[in-house]
Amino acid sequence: MNTVPTLTAPVEPLSDVSQKAFRDAMAKMAAAVNIITTDGPAGKAGFAATAVCSVTDSPASLLICLNRSASVFETVIANGVVSVNVLSAEHQVLSSLFGGKTPVEERFAAADWHLGVTGAPMLSDAMVSFDCTITETQDIGTHRILFCSVKAIEERDASGALLYYKRSYHHLPA
Repeated sequence: MNTVPTLTAPVEPLSDVSQKAFRDAMAKMAAAVNIITTDGPAGKAGFAATAVCSVTDSPASLLICLNRSASVFETVIANGVVSVNVLSAEHQVLSSLFGGKTPVEERFAAADWHLGVTGAPMLSDAMVSFDCTITETQDIGTHRILFCSVKAIEERDASGALLYYKRSYHHLPA
């Protein structure tokens, strides 16, 4: 018979960890690299992100963490639509463009795009693209969490995934 152990003493709360300690620890968490794009009345914008994950499959939903001080923040929020483009190993240079200070038009000129059902740009050769509307948001610290309802999915074959781990890119074979 399995029983659930009972705690006999309260767990001592830990003091808050430093920003540096947290960032160093998070660098050891490998993550898929994505380019998040939007287009609409507020204009076109895009950024590279690893802070993306599924929420539920019923209804199909994702979350994206976006720094409120990011140059793309107001555009993304005003448009209310995004495409989450999961990158393959061949997209490392493109990710760097979208992760830096490259002007918007140069970012988008470096690849082929088409519009999804929401009007957000979808990377034509992404491993998978999720076309979404932003349905809810929540502010936590420096970021806004975007809860996104998936309206369409496009998948393609890829030779391997692009990951970010220990502050550098890595390729995961297919």
